[in-house]
Amino acid sequence: MPDNKYMQTNGCKEAVCIDAGRVYDSCSDKDCLEDLRVYFTERDQMVVDHAVSVRAKKVCVITTFIDVEALPFNRGYYSCDLTFFFEVEVEVYTGRACPPTTVCGVSVFRKRVILFGSEGSVKVFTSEYREDDNDRQKGMTRNLPRCNVQIAEPIILAAKVVEPCDRCTCKCECECGCCCIPECICNQYGGNFCEPDDGKVVYVSIGIFTIVQLIRNVQMLVPVYDFCMPTKDCSCPPTDSPCDLFKKMCFPVDEFFPPQADPNSLGCGCGCDRK
Repeated sequence: MPDNKYMQTNGCKEAVCIDAGRVYDSCSDKDCLEDLRVYFTERDQMVVDHAVSVRAKKVCVITTFIDVEALPFNRGYYSCDLTFFFEVEVEVYTGRACPPTTVCGVSVFRKRVILFGSEGSVKVFTSEYREDDNDRQKGMTRNLPRCNVQIAEPIILAAKVVEPCDRCTCKCECECGCCCIPECICNQYGGNFCEPDDGKVVYVSIGIFTIVQLIRNVQMLVPVYDFCMPTKDCSCPPTDSPCDLFKKMCFPVDEFFPPQADPNSLGCGCGCDRK
């Protein structure tokens, strides 16, 4: 092993070779998705068709489909096609005296990112066993980098209901139709999503923060100090009663006395700057 003497002088016992994922390229982005259409099942679409107004409640990420392809004229670079599926919950108001009805729909957003992932021309085989395959050891995988997408909890910014005749003025550039919603997501909502020509449409605006990484498994030489032996005991002392455990909990001061605004922060909370 190279430079073992040097490593031992720094507290290292040895140098070992590990196979780990290395991030070759990454990027972060902040997207404001305006006028993103929400698709509903037939049952919920009937409620939307009687809507006078809607109010946005919350939005969350259902899943993200990722497709990585090498760029033909730029070696080492790859296009990462990302398809985000959002669950959107809105309150539908059908009249002044009627209480709102909560419905859930799905919105779709597509995004493409170009990142550097280096090159690899070898064929990759593995002995990893998978129960659903005939013989996983015979399976060959393409030597492409792995794309990893991280997305923070989306922020719902606005929602509106639009008459059929006004759709063209609100059509989002990234709208791709309900046909792109996969069957596995449709099954979660009890049926297929519809796109009626004469029905009302709900559009929402969503803010998302994402980090996209291209990762390759590489062999790296790293120093080893020692094995990671856990020092914490998993079992609780048998003598501890529920009241003893409760006494060890900290008093929730912030629940009774909400913290004030940071005096060093900019602005005074009223839309004006401090003088």
